[in-house]
Amino acid sequence: MAKKKKEYDIMKKCLILIAMASVVLSCTTRTIDEEKMMNKIRGGWVGKVIGVQYGQPFEFWYLGQTNDGELNWDPACVEGALGQDDIYTQMSFMQTFDTYGLDATPKQLGDAFANAGFSLFHANLQGRKNIFDGIAPPLSGSAKYNAHADDIDFQIDADFIGFMNPGMPHAAYEYCDRIGHIMNDGDGFYGGVFVASMHTLAFFDDNILRIVEKALRCIPAESAYARCIREVVDAYKENPDDWKAAWQRLHDKWEDHICTPYHPFNIDAKMNGAYIVIGLLYGKDDFAKTMEISIRCGQDSDCNPSNAAALWGIIHGYDAIPKEFKQGIPAMEDRKFAFTDYSLNDACDKVMEFMKENIIRNGGKIRGNKLIIKTQTPGFEGECVQAFPGMKYSTSIHCNDPAWRYSGAWREFVEVDDDAVFKETREADAFAEVDFEGRMVTLIGAWDKDCGMADVYLDGERIRRIDNYINYRCGFSGINRQTLFVASGLEGGKHTLRIVNTTDKNPKSVGNSLMFTRIDVYDKAELISYSQPGNCLPFSGQHYIPFQIKLFPGVKIRFFSRTTKCNRNFCGKSSGVFVANQAELLRRMLGIWGPSGNQTKS
Repeated sequence: MAKKKKEYDIMKKCLILIAMASVVLSCTTRTIDEEKMMNKIRGGWVGKVIGVQYGQPFEFWYLGQTNDGELNWDPACVEGALGQDDIYTQMSFMQTFDTYGLDATPKQLGDAFANAGFSLFHANLQGRKNIFDGIAPPLSGSAKYNAHADDIDFQIDADFIGFMNPGMPHAAYEYCDRIGHIMNDGDGFYGGVFVASMHTLAFFDDNILRIVEKALRCIPAESAYARCIREVVDAYKENPDDWKAAWQRLHDKWEDHICTPYHPFNIDAKMNGAYIVIGLLYGKDDFAKTMEISIRCGQDSDCNPSNAAALWGIIHGYDAIPKEFKQGIPAMEDRKFAFTDYSLNDACDKVMEFMKENIIRNGGKIRGNKLIIKTQTPGFEGECVQAFPGMKYSTSIHCNDPAWRYSGAWREFVEVDDDAVFKETREADAFAEVDFEGRMVTLIGAWDKDCGMADVYLDGERIRRIDNYINYRCGFSGINRQTLFVASGLEGGKHTLRIVNTTDKNPKSVGNSLMFTRIDVYDKAELISYSQPGNCLPFSGQHYIPFQIKLFPGVKIRFFSRTTKCNRNFCGKSSGVFVANQAELLRRMLGIWGPSGNQTKS
């Protein structure tokens, strides 16, 4: 009997030890000196400063093609980071936490962000405008009110969340949830979560591929963002020495996007997030090469190397950053970033302060100069949200298209910056109406200090009153048009959109103007077409005039003609094929000219 009891006691102790081991494995405690941690924090911030300035000269210059030109580094250029929105925008959130504490609510964070003094664009600007209009987070970033929900904005604002949550991806997600929905939704939100998760994991892991794969566990596997990043990982595993092959694979499969689908400009979060990962993986843990490859991928080529270099800086610390890249840091590290109360040194100290509080909140301890962190296993729980599932750009109907029906006094004017045609009315009850076929529509126009309110009807039902007032001129750049209204999730088939001007206006507005230039229509259809009578799509000195041909009934291909030459080695490629003119197109189709323009045997 005593022998059996002894065996039972031994078995019981073994089971207890196994249980304890499983707890340790699922929640490991890591201890790190404060000095070493500060070196990593500083490495993250300085990496971000260097990366954004290295890529800044090429921001949105290389659209749909790689940048194969010369990259030059000037250590003094880091001073320019003091005015970079990639940095001061996220510091504004830090200041809000400074004011209200780390439990600041989405409303407090959103209101402070909306009323900050700096200019914003795309999803950030739409989020701000929605908050001004009484649409609070998380709806301010939702697809219902923000056609830029999938854009890059939160992705470039999320670094500090990872910085202040070392080894704690679930804690980081909670901050992302409060901040990211101010301006983004779906893949735009997941982009910020992914970047923040990579940063938090990088504090205790030096294998970049493993960091990327673990960070992917923090977002829904079925999301388009996760699938796009896995495309890079798969390409890297198949061929780890050819980043251009990975780039081409992305370009061929993931180029379609919602924001400006008729133009090679692409500010979509998942594509630019993939360029971050291309730099990280193919850079082979080399600081300069990591940034250079991210830059050469094009599109948002200051934000992307900035995120990538920040990750490298966390892994290796400030001291490991090559001397030639950080020579200019001492001259600017105590100067304040624009629109903030923080210098670079202040930001490092503030992250350390927030980090210590987060460590304690999540079960860790501070013992003298030792940070004892209860790390968290990466994972995602919840429903996958996609802002515009399955939507593809179908067509645009411009305001001077005969399809539009007008009532009341409207004037037509041409915007001098890019020759785009607008319609404007200041008359009460004047309306514009158009029929379209699709499952999603955006009304594209402008906001200004003399704009009023308008009612939007879909299929005879009043959907929403929109306020087009803002205290500065917005929407007169071809890439930064404003979305006055978005409706998605419509039934397929024909719909009627009507916009009716009203006498109501924001108390701050000095008029009742309503200005728009077109609607953009999206559908699940595989075929796309685009028409823009008499206008061009400009960007950085290039004009692309779209035209289309029918190959046979029901099948169309869209082409763009480049009409002016830029002073840089720049050419955009999108879902269309770029040719000089219709004659060149026909020659290529007949096989007389090869893709490079060299004559071939016919």
